[in-house]
Amino acid sequence: MPSRRQFIRAIGAAGAASSWGPSWSAGHTEAISAEMTVLSQYMSAAATQLLPREVVEQAKFHILDTFAAMVSGSQLAPGLAALSFIKARSAKGSRGLRPVIGSSLQASASEAALANGVMAHSDETDDSHNRSRTHPGCAVIPAALAAGQEFAVDGTQFLRAVTLGYDIGTRVVMAMGGPTFSYESHKSSHAIGGVFGAAAAAASTVELSAQQMRWVLDYTCQQSSGIAVWRRDTDHIEKAFTFAGMPASNGVRSAFLVKNGWTGVDDVFSGVDNFFEAYAPAADKTRLVDQLGQRFEITQTDIKKWTVGSPIQGPLDAMQNIMKQHSFSADQVKSVVVRLGPDAAAVVDNREIPDICLQHMAAVMLLDKTVSFQAAHDVARMADPKTLEARQKIKLIKDDALTSFLPVRVAIVEIELVDGQRWVERVDAVRGTPRNPMTKSEVIDKCVDLIQPVLGDHQTRQLVETIFSLEQVSDIRVLGPMLMTGASR
Repeated sequence: MPSRRQFIRAIGAAGAASSWGPSWSAGHTEAISAEMTVLSQYMSAAATQLLPREVVEQAKFHILDTFAAMVSGSQLAPGLAALSFIKARSAKGSRGLRPVIGSSLQASASEAALANGVMAHSDETDDSHNRSRTHPGCAVIPAALAAGQEFAVDGTQFLRAVTLGYDIGTRVVMAMGGPTFSYESHKSSHAIGGVFGAAAAAASTVELSAQQMRWVLDYTCQQSSGIAVWRRDTDHIEKAFTFAGMPASNGVRSAFLVKNGWTGVDDVFSGVDNFFEAYAPAADKTRLVDQLGQRFEITQTDIKKWTVGSPIQGPLDAMQNIMKQHSFSADQVKSVVVRLGPDAAAVVDNREIPDICLQHMAAVMLLDKTVSFQAAHDVARMADPKTLEARQKIKLIKDDALTSFLPVRVAIVEIELVDGQRWVERVDAVRGTPRNPMTKSEVIDKCVDLIQPVLGDHQTRQLVETIFSLEQVSDIRVLGPMLMTGASR
């Protein structure tokens, strides 16, 4: 079987005709750009193309990490809101066969993707992709799971669908300008990347032709939504919907519409009124296919060591590095100065939610010498006198000089003791990023810590073992019971 790189080189100039029915595609004579030709051919072939061994391993890491975010998220406010929605729908007669994680409930594929997506981004546990400023896993994996279970795909095809989702969603946003687009636009790069990634993953599980993949992209453009008002959400529920639930559900819908025979525009990225003209007029379409089949974006996506917002990862790493080298107590600390780029700092500056409040998380690190999942979600502790005392020592500086390093979020931490001792630590490569990756055992330890309290030891071990042997899974639906609880909420 040819490699993906060989496949890309072999792509011709003409798109493939739809396999759904010749009479439904015969009228389509619209010009198709070279980028769309390559992209749609690649998407169509992804279900049967071999992946490099290291890419498969990373895909397993991200699948397990996202499942852990879903399971732990089922216990948090956004996850509980998602479960409440599904229960209400079930009570009104709307039922389905796809499992809702962390519960005994089932729903339709699109609604299961919505609920599971919300759970995956119930907090700041899930993965992130800096060059596109998206969180791929929380939208891609719920969509791939729902669609994959709908069509009973095997574990290998599930792995390939997930990998494709990471490749497509991130590239669409990178073509739009990546972090620059995200910071300068009122639109949400997280929602946009999520919906294209989810649609690609879902479409791969149903094995659509290149022509049908172009229509999937068309319907996905029509469903692309989300604005940056999520930054004002204090409960994380709207944020979870925008980053994950909505794009996962919409992506599944795009794939299923076309699978059911719907047709559309052949090249929504080019021509009159195209997607980029509407959303990002300065977009560079060539980035849609840049190193496609050679650079796999799932290997460029961060797995968080700390279950907190991305801009806080570097400061916590820096503080821990200092604490490993020098022994001192929180009482001995005079001040902790944290420097971040202005845009990154704004996301985590004195926020109301503990796991996205830098000052609070830094105070917890001072007191506990680490930041556990429980501590990152302990709202009551934000009013604890001892924690507030430590928090008064934390100063966040928005340093314009660090902007030049974007999309890398450089963090500089200076700790000074009351006796005058002073240490400075700079973090350019956060633990869990491609330049400083977590080991397999670190990923497993993190995920077990999140999953075990909800699903128990046996299910947790069974899930971990199954994820790392997905190539032997003949029907992805076996994952359902491993991810569900026995009692309805």
